[in-house]
Amino acid sequence: MYYKFSGFAQRLAGATAAAAYTPQGLKPLIPTESPDLIFGTSKLAPGLPAADHYLGTNKVPDLQKVFQRSDGLPVHLKLGYPDRLLYRTTMALTIGGTIYCLVALFIASQPKKQK
Repeated sequence: MYYKFSGFAQRLAGATAAAAYTPQGLKPLIPTESPDLIFGTSKLAPGLPAADHYLGTNKVPDLQKVFQRSDGLPVHLKLGYPDRLLYRTTMALTIGGTIYCLVALFIASQPKKQK
């Protein structure tokens, strides 16, 4: 007698030899064909341009030149003033948040005054 683990009942159940020796989730190799496309078409719809004009130009080569330039600046500051502004704002908020947390911990650690 052959047994197989039943995923539904969560216990062993009787099975045929082929089912017992085929682990769950693994199926024999059967060549499959891709299903037919339901809404697919092989040609463009009339009235649509061949290229997507809304994508714009590729800016990656220009940005690669900027970021790979060896001018001694870290990567997060290579784009100039906006990067410096974001960096300094982030640092100010981080330092301010740390000070706020330390003050809140100090206040929370003080005993309450008796009235």
